[in-house]
Amino acid sequence: MIQQSELPDTIAIFPLGGALLLPRSRLPLHIFEPRYLQMIEDSLKTSGRLIGMVQPNVVPGREGPGLHAIGCAGRITQFSETEDGRYMITLGGVSRFRVVQEVEGFAPYRRCDVSWDGFERDLGKDEEDVDFDRAHFLDTLGRYFDARNLSADWDTLKEADDELLINSLSMMLDLESEDKQALLEAPSLSTRRETLLTLIEYTLRGGHEGEMMN
Repeated sequence: MIQQSELPDTIAIFPLGGALLLPRSRLPLHIFEPRYLQMIEDSLKTSGRLIGMVQPNVVPGREGPGLHAIGCAGRITQFSETEDGRYMITLGGVSRFRVVQEVEGFAPYRRCDVSWDGFERDLGKDEEDVDFDRAHFLDTLGRYFDARNLSADWDTLKEADDELLINSLSMMLDLESEDKQALLEAPSLSTRRETLLTLIEYTLRGGHEGEMMN
């Protein structure tokens, strides 16, 4: 298991709105922009193969998108190259980090100095949610899926470990970027579950319109 002292001080950054990576989770990505193709190639040359996923953030007066302060680094665990030069990769979530400052340089992609302090738990074993009312959660999730005309393998959802269930749904559900950021920054699995349930219930109430979805 990787130690925090082994993590680099500077990492490549991939700002991608709505794409959430969480520790010990898997995120498939399709890479086709030239600058990010270069980022993948450069990362594959390093021992850690790390890329930092960060939600873009609007910063008044800044030209181009800013970055949220907290992101999650993933290790390239699988990759394949298509005949036309695109990459299909899978990132395995390693640890969250805090952006210290952006690094200027000649790379076509963004790089940042980061701090891993405060996220030691990310490098440990899977979390459990001891207060998880799975029946209530799945009932609410079922109404959300019905409202969105979505289908699910309910047997798999019922049997999934707490962390796998909560983190997978946090990453997969169609939520706003700011909501994804709130799920990322949740200090514990139980807090993430409470946040996710609140977001689902908010959607069922019709969001800003305050009316229940059919």
